[in-house]
Order: sequence, then structure tokens, then C-alpha cells
Amino acid sequence: MTHDDAKKALLSVLENIQTVSGLDCPPLQGTDIPTKVLPKFDSTIWPVATTLVARKLGVSIPNNVHIFGGEHGAPLLSVDQIASAICKQSKPLPAAA
Repeated sequence: MTHDDAKKALLSVLENIQTVSGLDCPPLQGTDIPTKVLPKFDSTIWPVATTLVARKLGVSIPNNVHIFGGEHGAPLLSVDQIASAICKQSKPLPAAA
């Protein structure tokens, strides 16, 4: 998986979440911080978004990995930083037998 694959999956999931929620989804750039740009996109939605991104990419992202940042006062992450975190922290799903 490349950075661009992760970024594309992330952007697709974010747009879908906002659309399904009936909320605006402005076009996101790599430097945008989703939690600051997207209406009502907060820590209650992050686990769902993380799961959807993982499924879209066919990977596993451990539950203790917070791809959007902000844990224990850490800074919130930009789209590009999130894509990098996905690449670094995810693991391929085992092949089906």
C-alpha cells in the first residue's frame, strides 16, 4: 500500500461519512486537518472512520492506534499525516484459506 492509496481511501471514507450524515464535505487537501475542517467530525466518529478505512484498504489497524491524532494532548493530524500513519501502523489482513 502506498501513501496515495491510504490518502485516497481516507478521503473517500471521510466524504462518505459526511454525506451519509447529511453534512458538508469541503474538498480536502493534504494539509487539512479533518477534525477542524469537517462539521461534527470528532472523536466519537474516528473509530468508525478508522474501521472503514482499514476495510477499504484490506488491512488491520490496531485499536490502540489513533490515526487522527489528539490522544493525550497530542496534535490533531492532517490528511497527509493520517495517510502516513495508516501506512506505518496498518498490517495486511491474513489471506483467506
